[in-house]
Amino acid sequence: MSAPTVDRLTRARDAAARESWAEAYGLLHAHDEHPSRALTADDLMTLADAAWWSGRVDESVAARLRAHAGYAAVGDHRGAGLASWWLSYEYEGLGRPAAAAGWLHRAHHHLDELPPCPEQCFLAWSDAEAASTRGDGPAALAAVHRMARLAHRSDSADLLALSRQAEASVLLASGRRAEALGLLDDAMCAVTAGELTGVFTGWLYCLALTQCMAAADFRRAVEWTEAAMEWCAPPWTGRPPAGPTETVPSGENPFRGVCRAHRVEVLDLLGAWALAEAEARQACREVPVDCLESAASAYYAAGNIQRRQGRPADAAASYAHAHELGRIPQPGLALLRLAQGRADAAVAGVDLALACQSDPRHDLLGRARLLAARTEVALAVRDVPGAAGAAAELEVLAGDVPLLRAMADTARGAVALAESRPEPALRLLRRALTGWLELRVPYEAAQVRMLLAAADRTVGDEEAARLELGAARAVFERLGAVPDARRAAALLGGGARRRFPGGLTAREAEVLRLVATGGTNRDIARTLVISEHTVARHLNNIFAKLEVGSRAAATAYAYAHGLV
Repeated sequence: MSAPTVDRLTRARDAAARESWAEAYGLLHAHDEHPSRALTADDLMTLADAAWWSGRVDESVAARLRAHAGYAAVGDHRGAGLASWWLSYEYEGLGRPAAAAGWLHRAHHHLDELPPCPEQCFLAWSDAEAASTRGDGPAALAAVHRMARLAHRSDSADLLALSRQAEASVLLASGRRAEALGLLDDAMCAVTAGELTGVFTGWLYCLALTQCMAAADFRRAVEWTEAAMEWCAPPWTGRPPAGPTETVPSGENPFRGVCRAHRVEVLDLLGAWALAEAEARQACREVPVDCLESAASAYYAAGNIQRRQGRPADAAASYAHAHELGRIPQPGLALLRLAQGRADAAVAGVDLALACQSDPRHDLLGRARLLAARTEVALAVRDVPGAAGAAAELEVLAGDVPLLRAMADTARGAVALAESRPEPALRLLRRALTGWLELRVPYEAAQVRMLLAAADRTVGDEEAARLELGAARAVFERLGAVPDARRAAALLGGGARRRFPGGLTAREAEVLRLVATGGTNRDIARTLVISEHTVARHLNNIFAKLEVGSRAAATAYAYAHGLV
């Protein structure tokens, strides 16, 4: 091998050691183009890593296949086992489960009979995930304990942190929340302190963020999402390439799109909707081909924002994109259908999603959101027992988790209000409002204020009702939640007068205001928690008293007489 060739390989290996993957890829790829310059199995694994970091998953797979053959040819079972495990991991991401299963089996063939070695950690990790998927908690726990023993023996900071994360995942699924979060905090200390190599840092950020949101641990999700985005930011070298032969790292990071998709969900809850929607579009551009579920989550989050802003066509398109990429777009799609007056479709959609959830323990927040939506949909169609059942299940699920507790208190308060029990409703809704405000989640807090206003009016406290409606309206307007802002404005006018033009009653004036702001009979029934039949009766009385024959004429009257 000539001196320039040796120098190129030395530079490539040095670049890989520095995790300058674009530089390593360029050097190794150039070397590998010449058949007479064969790369070793170790160099092929490095080329595979560099290709993977550069988003060239197919090239990564091809290099690992060659690396496996090289290791197997010389009887290096540790090297062949690691190459096999990576092939299983990459084929799984590419949607080829049969190939993934075959290479995982081959990894076991290479590694199972060896004395304890670090490569066996990856097999134990895969075994734990498989056991968790089939609901075998004891087997999953045994696998992560085996992984921890191997990690300690290896004295690898990467494997130690990954083993703690894996055990945290198993403990969360078994309901041992405090132990799980303690282990996860320990693992994330190593991540945020910069103690781990790039791939383990990326894995742990993505896994921890997924677990935090699934477990409804919003505070950790906020903290670690921001840390993840800082880590994912492309480095600035401070200078252009010195010449045509120098390669400057591109800063590409296959984890960036995945972490950004998690950030979208956090920004959505925090009320930064414009930024969240922009981040969702960027995440969909950045997510690698083997992580399309993250793009689906970003589309779904964008749909939720568009729905609440009164952009139904945009929301429907976003939900459709999420569905195409494999995500069930619920409960967002059900709530969109409810807003469009398609209550039957809303009920069917959320009920099917609840029935299809295989193991709610793996996604507490997902289950809670479905139950909260089921409560809202049931109340809209006057199914108070159905709403009470969903709220009761949500109450059991919530425990002492702040985000879930706020959701459960909101749902139970809404049910109590529908059952004409204003005192329990006020107590639950005030507790819910405190919870949402402490979490800094503005939209849900404003929605609770709307319910509180209804409860206040029920007990005759008009001043308190107007304060809640005014606060809710301000939040809705700031967020761009146009339908909710209009509803708050319409309700804010209610009770302001004691004598209304045309001989209208207070309730008739309230109905007229909602008609004037574009509400359908179904919308008005939902807002005022009355039946559509009652809305129709009020409208007949309004038309008769005002001597008008259409909604348009009634709307004109409302504007002319200052009722809107």
